[in-house]
Amino acid sequence: VATLGASNYTYVEAGRSQQLEDWIMAHTRAFQFFGGIPRLLVPDNLRSAVTKTHRYMPVINENYARMARHYGTAVMPARPYKPKDKSKAENAVLIVERWILMRLRHEYFYTLSSLNQRIRELLHDLNHRQQRVHPGSRYELYTRFDKPALMPLPTYPYEYIDSKQARVGPDYHVLYAKHAYSVPHNLVSHTVTVEATAQIICVYYQGKVVAQHPRKHHDGGFTTVKEHMPDAHIKQRWSAERLLSWADSIGNGVRAVISFQLERRQHPEQAIKSCLAILSLAKKYSNDRLEAASQRALLLEQPYLKVITNLLVNNKERIGIATTAEATPPLTHHNIRGPRYYQ
Repeated sequence: VATLGASNYTYVEAGRSQQLEDWIMAHTRAFQFFGGIPRLLVPDNLRSAVTKTHRYMPVINENYARMARHYGTAVMPARPYKPKDKSKAENAVLIVERWILMRLRHEYFYTLSSLNQRIRELLHDLNHRQQRVHPGSRYELYTRFDKPALMPLPTYPYEYIDSKQARVGPDYHVLYAKHAYSVPHNLVSHTVTVEATAQIICVYYQGKVVAQHPRKHHDGGFTTVKEHMPDAHIKQRWSAERLLSWADSIGNGVRAVISFQLERRQHPEQAIKSCLAILSLAKKYSNDRLEAASQRALLLEQPYLKVITNLLVNNKERIGIATTAEATPPLTHHNIRGPRYYQ
């Protein structure tokens, strides 16, 4: 909920969370709705806005401050436990609860966009209804007082950039939002900076761009550029042959699992982390238990790290694996018809 100071003209939207990206991008949509930029923002002391609260000198979240600089506005958070510092927003939340949320309490929505579409309809009624205390509607007061005082919108809206440090793995990929993106292979074991927008992933090393990829919004998978791969992968510490040799030393079941992991990827080197994670389970649970868990996973047709780990943690790796001595003997009974009955 955002509101302007003189007219109480209000903007409302439903978000997925109060995390940084949702919080900042809600501001950009509010500015588009208002048609301009206020000279001062007065937010609450939530973590996405204020990194460290203080009565006089709060520390503004850097990403939030970057957005404010883009729009040429200032941020002055309300003091902790001083709701009167943001009384306009507090009152707007109360009105939104009465005039929008209460009218939605018996309706069902299955997507966030459909909920926001319905909120927009009710928001139009809220801003255009006549007020009792102040003559005219919020929209009429907005056009008279607030709109002329707003700063103009910039040419381009702010685009959220998430920045984090990442260490390049032995498969020359970095992980962001559960998806792996390749970087030049000579950066293996180095620390790089990953900056992500809604569309692009940029990887920096020592201030220089070393890789760019279109962002993938689904969990899992690899995005690999062939130019980032070493010639024949000879420079990699962990080769497919070395992983298979390690698996051979444990058992045939483990080798089959490792072979499956190497073959299911577009490039075998993309499976290095998964293979190392599976093989390292032998140090914690022993070679025999890892071999049994691998055979059990193969029987289940799910030779994956998560399945093998769950079998070991719950001591279920030997269920369903019968040796020759443990095999069930053939049944002989006078009630059993036998194969000749059907001839």
